[in-house]
Amino acid sequence: MIPKLTKLFLLLLCLQVLLPAQIALADTGPKPTMDFQFKQELNGEQVTITSGTLYECDKSDCSDAAPLQQLGPQGFRCDAESCSALAYGFRDYHKLEIQFSDGKTRRSNIFQTAGFDSKYTVTVRPGDLLVEAQFRPGNFPFTTLIGITCICVLVGLSLVAVVIIFFVRRSKKI
Repeated sequence: MIPKLTKLFLLLLCLQVLLPAQIALADTGPKPTMDFQFKQELNGEQVTITSGTLYECDKSDCSDAAPLQQLGPQGFRCDAESCSALAYGFRDYHKLEIQFSDGKTRRSNIFQTAGFDSKYTVTVRPGDLLVEAQFRPGNFPFTTLIGITCICVLVGLSLVAVVIIFFVRRSKKI
């Protein structure tokens, strides 16, 4: 005869084994974002943004650049002084191409994703754009922290269950 507590432990152990090992993704919850604040280094002339494109790349030289697609909430949007992007997931490398009120189209350097909610400063220069990430403690990938916490909680609960079963069985033998 297996005591009830042992049966419960075995049931919990089997349930853990049956749970999927991969993370299930759904179109809910927060999505990664990028915010671009512009500062100008133009001689006396102040320009505004008329439109823009965010290119995403897998290669570090951006030879495979493709515009961020507009899919539901995903997309790249600009107003007169700033731009922002929201995506289901960003690639590793990016490049900006912005059209300004002076009729010029300026392209940026290649830059990397700086975190889940990335913030960038874009310097508008006469011939191009310089994108620099604003690093801050909040750039740590939030989903990684949640995953580590869940694993720690699961291991901790399993250890507590094993200790309880050990002491219950030990007390019955005495």
